[in-house]
Amino acid sequence: MKQKITRRKFVKTGSAGLVGASFLSTSALSYGRILGANDRLQMAVIGIRGRGGSHIDNFGKMKDVHLKYLVDIDENLFKERLDEVEQFAGYRPQTEWDMRRVFDDKEIDAVSVAAPNHWHALSTIWAAQSGKHVYVEKPSTHNVFEGRKMIEASEKYNVLVQVGFQNRSIANTIRAMKFIREGKLGEVYMTRGLCFKPRPNIGKYPDGPMKPGEKFRLNLETERYEPAYTEEYLKKVHYDMWLGPAPERPFNRNRFHYNWHWFWDYGNGDTGNQGPHQFDVARWALGKEELPVRVNSIGGYFAYDNSAQETPNTQTSVFEYADGKILEFGTRGIYTNPEGVLLPDIDISGNGKISASKAASPVKIGVIVLGTEGWMQIDAGGNWQTFFGRNNEAGPTSGEKDDSYDPMDLTGGGGGEAIFSNFVSAIRNNDRSELTSDIVSGHRSSILPLIANISYRLGREVKIDENEDSFVKDKEATAMLTRDYRRGFEVPKTV
Repeated sequence: MKQKITRRKFVKTGSAGLVGASFLSTSALSYGRILGANDRLQMAVIGIRGRGGSHIDNFGKMKDVHLKYLVDIDENLFKERLDEVEQFAGYRPQTEWDMRRVFDDKEIDAVSVAAPNHWHALSTIWAAQSGKHVYVEKPSTHNVFEGRKMIEASEKYNVLVQVGFQNRSIANTIRAMKFIREGKLGEVYMTRGLCFKPRPNIGKYPDGPMKPGEKFRLNLETERYEPAYTEEYLKKVHYDMWLGPAPERPFNRNRFHYNWHWFWDYGNGDTGNQGPHQFDVARWALGKEELPVRVNSIGGYFAYDNSAQETPNTQTSVFEYADGKILEFGTRGIYTNPEGVLLPDIDISGNGKISASKAASPVKIGVIVLGTEGWMQIDAGGNWQTFFGRNNEAGPTSGEKDDSYDPMDLTGGGGGEAIFSNFVSAIRNNDRSELTSDIVSGHRSSILPLIANISYRLGREVKIDENEDSFVKDKEATAMLTRDYRRGFEVPKTV
């Protein structure tokens, strides 16, 4: 935190961190081994539950990729995933619970990381130090300091790092940004991200393993019971490795698979879970590469009693930039029937226009873009619609609607799969500039929800210093840009 960086330098370098993010010449990129034209990329997937399933499915089905390893601290998960790979690829990868053994394998060219948020930075840095390219899920980092170190590691060890912001590879979203950049909405002065995604009450449970035969909670989103984490089950769980950089705490079923999102030690709430996708599109539409100057975030945990959840289920965050433009994000995670954004009665016709007849689906998870001449709504799959005039007259749309993306799908399947092939192509072409969501861009979008959570947790506005990447005369907020690390799992100050 001692080395200062000016806001002007932030814009020039494209980084919110301490390191200049000027792109390396592509010839400087290094590899654990030299790939021939017909060589398959040797990869490992780290974290195979939930979103990791999509990594396995997408990378594993590419003809020029071989999944050499599946890596997870929960060895109970291996059989199902191995069976899946064998079914579509005809082989069974090796398995490891300690990712460091994979980093030691000189045959591995790249890894993808779908572990919990608190592991994103350290696993990326370790991989980079061993010469592996990295695809890491959003948010790229659990705190701002870690994100800087990831950028530094990518540059120092000459490896590509791609962040899983799929919208950057969705054709409809790219077309939306082109429409905006051409000035067809006028001057964009405000963007608003939305996440109205129902979340159940996670309840409270005692520490320690569950009793034999005891059922865990019913997951209302998947309509399946979570596994019973009995003493027998936990024999195949490497819990200390799961904790990694986080504080040492006893095992609790509620702080483990998936529900870790709702605890500050590991996750960032829905503002830092689903939210980063909408932050990324909202920042992209607003055209902001610099940091905002003022941030306010308010909210709370509403509707449910007797819950261990630490993060809010309802939260609104407002970011003001030096030129007065506004980025806003709101999340609502209560089981009700949210109406989203109310639109006029409209109907998409085959010519790419909208006629006033039937009601369009309101955006519940997506972005609203407000311009001086009109406005646009973009849903989670990149489908968009525009409106103009005081009567919200229908304008151009993205055309044919793509419903392949399901934001409620916990496996992360559907929509934006091109980002996986984009990562592999950039490695093969030895071209950092080919990445649609490199670590510099991914860091810019990832730290917005992290800063919002600092404001929320402090219960007040925070002001980002004009001359450095910290907060204005605010030691309390600045201290929250990093965390204390467990011995052996420190994110290093010098990578």
